[in-house]
Amino acid sequence: MLTGIKAAGAMTQTIAPTITGDPAMAIRDIIVHIDSHAKDESDKKRQGYARSMARVLDAHLTGLAIAVEPVLPPMVMGEVPASVLDTQRERLRSDAEDALQQFAKAAEADGLRFDTAMLNALEASASQAFAIRSRTSDLAILGQEQPEDGSPMRTLLIESALFESGRPVLIVPYIGPDTFELTSCLVAWDGSREAARSVHEALPLLERAHEVNILVVDTGQVAEDDAPGTSLAAHLARHDLDVTIKTVPAGGLDVASAILSYVDDTRPDLVVMGGYGHSRLREFLMGGATRGMLRSMTAPVLMAH
Repeated sequence: MLTGIKAAGAMTQTIAPTITGDPAMAIRDIIVHIDSHAKDESDKKRQGYARSMARVLDAHLTGLAIAVEPVLPPMVMGEVPASVLDTQRERLRSDAEDALQQFAKAAEADGLRFDTAMLNALEASASQAFAIRSRTSDLAILGQEQPEDGSPMRTLLIESALFESGRPVLIVPYIGPDTFELTSCLVAWDGSREAARSVHEALPLLERAHEVNILVVDTGQVAEDDAPGTSLAAHLARHDLDVTIKTVPAGGLDVASAILSYVDDTRPDLVVMGGYGHSRLREFLMGGATRGMLRSMTAPVLMAH
């Protein structure tokens, strides 16, 4: 049954589940980035979120730290003794090992099935190495870049994991949360291939949510059908999900800002959306909506490309 209720410039539609299909493939193998040089609480919150998710989903959790190989500028390479590089290399590896030990201690205390891994890589190839390692997991968890973070590593890790791993990526805001909850999930839907892929990858989580809302941002462009989001809602209903469609006008905002505004008003526990980008000179560049979400997100976001 489909019903529509207009309120405050928004269209709300509710579609009840019709049949119960086979359950989606479960998330059983999660990898989380362990920041070996974090000087704030963001890494602890991300690790706490990952451990909480692994516990709820009964999943194996891998903590992966990256020891970036030190590199000297060519103009000073001959003037710096090799021992200096060796000392710096050992310090970076030691920091990574310490971070992994702390992760293991917390995971063991939580009674999780877990392991740890460390990548030794040059900064230029570290993000790609993480993406390759993520290909044999069900989900990669990474942290949002912080405004004061002078290193581009977090964004590079997200870009590579999103576009090169072939797996979904869940980004946790630097403000938290540190506990995995799924009372409410929001699916940002535009009918694209990326959005469809993200919904499919998120099905094991959506099936656990008490409430699933499909958000359609009306940009004034011609829609593919008379009721955008209805086909997706019917599809999710066949997975025994109660789904509500929320159509909101962009109101002069770009798509990312419209989504962020809605997230700020409704406070979902998880946002599911497509990860958009285009290639240039063999490198993927994130699209505007993806960049906007990652820059200003206040809730965990699951993306797939």
